[in-house]
Amino acid sequence: MLYHLLCRCVLPVVAGGLEVDVVFVDTDYSLDMLRLVSILDSRLNAALSTSSHYMASDETTLHLCLARLLVIHCSSSSQLLLTLHFLETSLSSRPSLALLLIDSISAFFWLDRCKGGASIAKQEEKLSKCAELLGRLLRDYRITVFATCHAIRRSYSGPTSSSSSLLESDRLYLCRPWQSLVTHRLLCSRQEAPNNMAVAAGGSKEQKRRQVFTVHCTSSSSRTKAYRSCSFCVTDGGVEFL
Repeated sequence: MLYHLLCRCVLPVVAGGLEVDVVFVDTDYSLDMLRLVSILDSRLNAALSTSSHYMASDETTLHLCLARLLVIHCSSSSQLLLTLHFLETSLSSRPSLALLLIDSISAFFWLDRCKGGASIAKQEEKLSKCAELLGRLLRDYRITVFATCHAIRRSYSGPTSSSSSLLESDRLYLCRPWQSLVTHRLLCSRQEAPNNMAVAAGGSKEQKRRQVFTVHCTSSSSRTKAYRSCSFCVTDGGVEFL
């Protein structure tokens, strides 16, 4: 899903993208550039075959798309904090930067908890400072921040649970400054779809099982909260809602 979000942002407008710059902070070291390039190439080829607008060659356009993406690897919360300081000083010279994507914001939770000892304040010190910096970036530069977070304290209450109860059962474990910064929250779960089959590419008779994801969404505005849920699957062409 993150790959398609990246592609949507860096692709040119004539190819159905937003043509904006993105900073991807990879704290899990899970970004597969070959996979990202493969999706970009597929989307560009599809756009070339259907668009009536002029587009440069595949290779040139692909290079332009990748030039809009800045990937930063962080191996500790201290590096993440320094990275956000760097972004704060460089955003004024890069007005086309519209999205900051962090995968994931919870990567150093256990490491910080171990280093902080028995003091909750010391455990949460670095992430609290990161949340403060992100708040300034949101306020001063109006960028969009999208961060993933591992659900490590989920309690399952059965398949009949409502969207709101599922969201509340997945208890937030990160510091309060971060929690207060979040305005929209997506809780994704993956399930098998036995009746939803897709034919493999190339006209082959082989079939492969498609993964269907259910996402429960919550958004907060002042004192009100809104809940909704939907299902989707991810294909090479993008996210398809069911």
